[in-house]
Amino acid sequence: MSKILKTVSNLRKISSVRPKVSHKTMIKSTLMVLILAIAFLVRVLPVRYGYYLNEFDPYVQYRQTKYIIENGLWGPNGWVSWHDYMSWYPWGTTMSVTYYPGLPALGAVIYNCLSILGIPLVGSPTLDPLLSDPIYVLCVILPPVLATLACLAIYFLGKDLGDETVGLFASLFLALDASYISRTALGFYDDESVGVLTLILVCLFFLRSLEKEKPLKISVIYAVAAGLSLGYLCATWGAARYPINMIALFTLCLILMKKYSTRLFLSYGIVFAITLSIAMNVPRLGSTYIYQTEVMSVYGVFFLLIVSEINRRTQKTSRKTLYYLAFACLISVFFIFLWYTGLLGSIGTKFLAVLIPSTRFESTIFESVAEHRPSAWGTFYYNWGIGTIFLPVGLYFAIMSTTNVGIFMAIFGITTIYFASSMIRITILVSPVISLLWALAIVRILKPFILFMKEQPEKTKKKFKFRGYISKETSTGIVALLFIFLILTYVVGTDFMLPPTVRQGPRVFTQAYTPTTIAAAGMSVSSAAQDWIKALTWMRENLPPSPSRPGEPVYYNGELTNGTVVASWWDYGYWITAIANRTSLADNGSWNLTQIQQIGLMFMSNETEAVKILRKYNVTHVVVFVTFTVSSSSSGYYYPVFVSLGGDNAKWQWMAKIPGLNDADFGNLTGYLGYDWHDLNGDGSAFDSSGNPQSGEIFANSRGQNTTLYKLMRYGAEMTTWAYSSITLQHFEEAYFSRTHGSATSGTGYIPLVCVYKVKYPTE
Repeated sequence: MSKILKTVSNLRKISSVRPKVSHKTMIKSTLMVLILAIAFLVRVLPVRYGYYLNEFDPYVQYRQTKYIIENGLWGPNGWVSWHDYMSWYPWGTTMSVTYYPGLPALGAVIYNCLSILGIPLVGSPTLDPLLSDPIYVLCVILPPVLATLACLAIYFLGKDLGDETVGLFASLFLALDASYISRTALGFYDDESVGVLTLILVCLFFLRSLEKEKPLKISVIYAVAAGLSLGYLCATWGAARYPINMIALFTLCLILMKKYSTRLFLSYGIVFAITLSIAMNVPRLGSTYIYQTEVMSVYGVFFLLIVSEINRRTQKTSRKTLYYLAFACLISVFFIFLWYTGLLGSIGTKFLAVLIPSTRFESTIFESVAEHRPSAWGTFYYNWGIGTIFLPVGLYFAIMSTTNVGIFMAIFGITTIYFASSMIRITILVSPVISLLWALAIVRILKPFILFMKEQPEKTKKKFKFRGYISKETSTGIVALLFIFLILTYVVGTDFMLPPTVRQGPRVFTQAYTPTTIAAAGMSVSSAAQDWIKALTWMRENLPPSPSRPGEPVYYNGELTNGTVVASWWDYGYWITAIANRTSLADNGSWNLTQIQQIGLMFMSNETEAVKILRKYNVTHVVVFVTFTVSSSSSGYYYPVFVSLGGDNAKWQWMAKIPGLNDADFGNLTGYLGYDWHDLNGDGSAFDSSGNPQSGEIFANSRGQNTTLYKLMRYGAEMTTWAYSSITLQHFEEAYFSRTHGSATSGTGYIPLVCVYKVKYPTE
């Protein structure tokens, strides 16, 4: 009995040393865990359509990750020395000067750590060459994991901006942010997936390094962490130029507001000393990066910090004037030297287009990319719903706080909104700041009303002078109204006022349930189709291997061949290289404008001219992608009709414009290659209310219908619909179609068709 009592006594002693957690802390911790779980689970919902990488760019990131794991980052065979001949044949691509190493290197580090710990990434055995690759499996799942960490990081930033409640709301809003989900969903293994997380960490560490309440040693540690984070961001994402200049602008504002401190000078210097040291060692940026125009603001503000420090330390006016003149001369000499020697580089096309949107029209290839186009203001409401209304309210509260964090967030919010309106891709930069400002606005607005809803002590009643005008019921109504607004955004949907036929519902679920691009066969629809997967798999298994270097022979089935070289529009280059494991002529890197022009010219030329272009590049196969539906006439006659859902039939105008051709010469009926439209009845439409062509208004355009692209698309669509075609091909023959002949009938909906053609060169 004594032993039992002794054991109980020991247990009581153990329980007495357990950490004491308050009820409030438990609730907030539970909410944080739930938010993080929601952030992760919402982003893995597309797994119902298959476990694939999304869009196009993640496939080149996967190839780089695999290469770094197998060959390392440095050395004669490392990533920095990798010249890839699988893309942009015959020239190839020097990967280190074309892409950033940040994300692939991170993926490689995580993979190696998991391997050391013995954590398996591949479950059941599979014959799929991608799903059997643990590196591919990691690349697919990593974006939701990084997004979940970003939601955790923004909690701490929100806590610094307001309080723990602001942090929780900010984390929730970012977790459910549709724009952010679209770039961090399952398989979106691209720079943005880790870029936003790193951006949040940069802001968090830099702002904490400025807090005067912290010991100087802690501030230095935070400044070093901010510099390392910003340096890594420079090695990962081209958008790193934004936080670099935002920090410079924020520091300038503090100087103008007479909020200068030695700690600001120290933190700023440490951050950019580390950042620029890392950036100039990134091969794509190079040592000349520190002389680029977009970095000059860093030096200008740093000189102002030096002047401010001199002003603080120097008492004599005459000596101050002497120092000011000396530094003015030094700055002038510095910039004149950079300008005279040509080291001062110009701003890149993409970044100049963000600052000055009108310059985008000077580059056809830039304008042809959908995500480079300006954002309509309705896009902001469509993405964030009621958050767009609370954004200016949050800006007001941030500015009125006059704290470093508040001023920083105000600058962050105003600048990102402008840049996001210039380019739709940059809306992802708005996601963190709108989550923070929205959270700040909600908490500041609700706080007094929630206090009114409770039984107030006497001191609280005196604090709020307008209590007599607002009843407990009114406060309850206002709180309920705000939560109704949140329900409209996240449960009903921002398009709740639209007709049911076009309403899509909550944007967050629309994004979460959108299949990966390849799982939807490249179509902009929320349904699965295996056409691209089947076509790429067939190419991988049935076409001869590609040459390891241009001109090298390939042994295949006991014969000596030139190997496979595939021509397609540049959109599909990454897929052909990564999944089909065959050499492509162009890809989404789009760095060789001349070659893209040649491909566009090939597709818009007749077959005779097309094969002349293809022969220059030793092309063996051509891939086209067409989307169509099957309609029927009153007599029951079935015929294919092209629809613009991501196929080449929606891209032909850019194939004409990029080489400098007039797209109207190939057909002026928008979206229809090979057809002209004459508005005879003046109603402004080529089709009637039923969607049928109006009689006598649409005519064949002979030049458009004689193009190689039209023939290849029409041949494939007709063979799929009728099992025969009215098109006769001279220099191409069917190698593989993703749909069987005669399989398309009226009522089957939208049909994606991937056509692989073998090139038949005429004998010389």
